[in-house]
Amino acid sequence: MPAADSAKAPRAPSLPAARPLLLALPFLSLLLVLYAYSSATTPAPPLALLTPSPPSPHIRMRASRYRSYDDYLRHQLNKTLDPRLRRVWATRDWARKVDAFAAAFAALQREGLLANASRALCVGARLGQEVAALRRVGVRGALGIDLAPAPPLVARGDFHAQPFPDATFDFEFSNVFDHALYPDRFAAEIQRTLRPGGVAVLHVAVHRRGDKYSANDLLDVRGLLGLFPLCDVVRVSKVDAFGLDTQVILRKKRSASRP
Repeated sequence: MPAADSAKAPRAPSLPAARPLLLALPFLSLLLVLYAYSSATTPAPPLALLTPSPPSPHIRMRASRYRSYDDYLRHQLNKTLDPRLRRVWATRDWARKVDAFAAAFAALQREGLLANASRALCVGARLGQEVAALRRVGVRGALGIDLAPAPPLVARGDFHAQPFPDATFDFEFSNVFDHALYPDRFAAEIQRTLRPGGVAVLHVAVHRRGDKYSANDLLDVRGLLGLFPLCDVVRVSKVDAFGLDTQVILRKKRSASRP
């Protein structure tokens, strides 16, 4: 009976058809958190003349060349948006970096420091190789932030004032500590947005001078560890990571409160 057939309700999509949407839900939920929180008022670093911080014998701040915080942001964006570098990051560098990051993250999974269910943030992720690596090893709720967004892997965000509520993430990774004009704020934001018991992994260069976009030089790993009073040190070890030589793994204390 044709009339009866035409009145039938459409069939629900089968599981294979719905599977991509289900897999995307953790990432979409992170984007919703980002949108909601960034719509609220978030204190930004001052735009007056800058006094880089902290005063530490283990962290050498570069002589400030910036007239304002906006001037600092513009300088950092010069590197992030450089067309030649972006072509290299997206082509020649892409596969080797994703492979290397995926191997590092898989090792953390084997140690129980990272899980497929983890909400993960990559801080200063540029085009998002480390985000792609996290998703490759099964961490679907992974997102990156950078001054310049690179959808769908990287959203806009300043690591001195992360656009997320407290205790949002189970895992955070960064290899851009040397770009922090305010190292104490960089560390405080990771501690703020990391949940108690969550893990932060930092790749840094010790006693190596960075490029012209670096804002600080780490002279001793103690300078970095001193910025994370709310965390216990899991391990400090050597690593060969694209010019960075030291891996620092921290776990936020379960009794920690916001600094």
